[in-house]
Amino acid sequence: MVLKVFFPSCCSSADSGILIGRWISEQNSAVVLAVVHFPFIPVQVKQYLGEIQRVTKVSVSVLGSWSNSKQEKEESLSEFLEDLGTIFCHEPWIQISKEGDSKFWSCSTLQKHTKNPQEEEIILVYYDQRKVMLSHLHPPLDTTGQRAEDASKLSAIFDTVARSQVLFMTDRYDEGPIKLTHWQSDGVEASIIVELLKQASVPACMLLTFLLSLVSGICRSRVLKFWPLSFLWSKLSTCEQLGHRLQHLQAISSNKKAQNQNQLMRKANIFVSLLIDVALGILLMSWLYRRNRIGHLADTLIPVADHVAEELQDLLQWLMGAPAGLKMNRALDQVLGRFFLYHIHLWISYIHLLSPFIEMILWYVGLSACLGLTVALCILSDIIALLTFHIYCFYVYGARLYCLKIYGLSSLWRLFRGKKWNVLRQRVDSCSYDLDQLFIGTLLFTILLFLLPTTALYYLVFTLLRLLVVIVQGLIHLLVDLIDSLPLYSLILRLCRSYRLAAGVKFRVLEQQDGKPLRLLMQINPLSYGGVVQTYRLPTYSCYPRDSWASLCKKLFLGELIYPWKHKGDKQN
Repeated sequence: MVLKVFFPSCCSSADSGILIGRWISEQNSAVVLAVVHFPFIPVQVKQYLGEIQRVTKVSVSVLGSWSNSKQEKEESLSEFLEDLGTIFCHEPWIQISKEGDSKFWSCSTLQKHTKNPQEEEIILVYYDQRKVMLSHLHPPLDTTGQRAEDASKLSAIFDTVARSQVLFMTDRYDEGPIKLTHWQSDGVEASIIVELLKQASVPACMLLTFLLSLVSGICRSRVLKFWPLSFLWSKLSTCEQLGHRLQHLQAISSNKKAQNQNQLMRKANIFVSLLIDVALGILLMSWLYRRNRIGHLADTLIPVADHVAEELQDLLQWLMGAPAGLKMNRALDQVLGRFFLYHIHLWISYIHLLSPFIEMILWYVGLSACLGLTVALCILSDIIALLTFHIYCFYVYGARLYCLKIYGLSSLWRLFRGKKWNVLRQRVDSCSYDLDQLFIGTLLFTILLFLLPTTALYYLVFTLLRLLVVIVQGLIHLLVDLIDSLPLYSLILRLCRSYRLAAGVKFRVLEQQDGKPLRLLMQINPLSYGGVVQTYRLPTYSCYPRDSWASLCKKLFLGELIYPWKHKGDKQN
């Protein structure tokens, strides 16, 4: 059998002593966690290991002995280290010795309580204890067969080191009866700034939780459930984004401790996303209020709206003539054209009525950028929706009229074939019609068929205009979704400390010599950037419909409406 010994590279220069760690019998592996130096009292070592087991729930025990011949040159030392195996009673008793400045170590096992001891092949694996301790192993997504088994074996090694954090909190400066060597034996790794932030975060989180509970209580009040306010709250993307950010603030200010690494990373990603979002919003706000850019924007907005209205008037005048040489139904063409021209006239009057207040409105809207860039982008999307509301009305009128004619023609076509739609059974059944019904159906079918090209042309033009607005709003919401869902903290961690996000390990063979154990170096394979995004991507809401191309084409052909906002019940979790 092959015995695998995982030895921390930070203990390679430690003084002679005993090895403490965990024995994994299923894998026939030993994970060395630290070295206990001489002098020590065996009873105190057993008591200390018992306390470690009680706190960490890891079966830590004495695995063997460690001899560094550079510090100790007495011949009786090896015999003394062998005798320690009778005190601590571990099978097999692992003996690792470093021979001076040589690169090759000797490693052997003793099995005193076994009648027929078998000679085992030993593989000595060096690992960086700090990286393994701070990393989080991500098993492969397609964990099937052999890959799943290998992932479970690796997770046992990572889990042993991660759960033994209490063992690494003592350094050589502590006044205790036991002296250890591990990755923090020269001093516990800590930061004064981080500790101060931890102390200050408790009252800050309590205050933030109280304020958020007040805000959420106001949002859940009955006043907002009445028709006008509930309608605006469900339709405006700004309200949806504010509600989404409110949930994020409640998640990071919660006093509930994260249960696992994924929850901790999710909180960190939300916190960094909020910080970057607010920082970008403040930069945008400072740019808007510098050099009177708000006034210039307000002065530009009215001429642009007038220019769009004039272009729509020219388009309607073109449609009321002979567009592209097509012969339209003149009566219906004139009625539709004048109807839409009257709406444009109302829209121009509405814009000029608001023109004295636009600069003041933009000034207050610009202040909302301090809530984050995503809030400012959602407000921009809502402003575009309000400024193009007349285009949306044109699209709705054309779509309803076109849809009415399409369904009327399909119903009359079934009449010619002696069929009808059974509403109760939701199917087409045979039906016999008399002469009067067929005559009236023929007249209606002829009228609808000859009026269809005029209606279809108006529907096509306004649908293209509506799709243009939808594409602009869709790009804005894609940017909002990108900022909301991108795991920025995980990506920064992958860039700066890639070992924190481990996807697996690779083993590199070191120098090998006959008669000596095989020496391997365990290196951590970081998670790819795509894997980081896929694993830690934050859930987002989407104000936009995510229809497939086939579904979108079907809606356009049948004249169904493409709503500018998503219904409130269709949120993505």
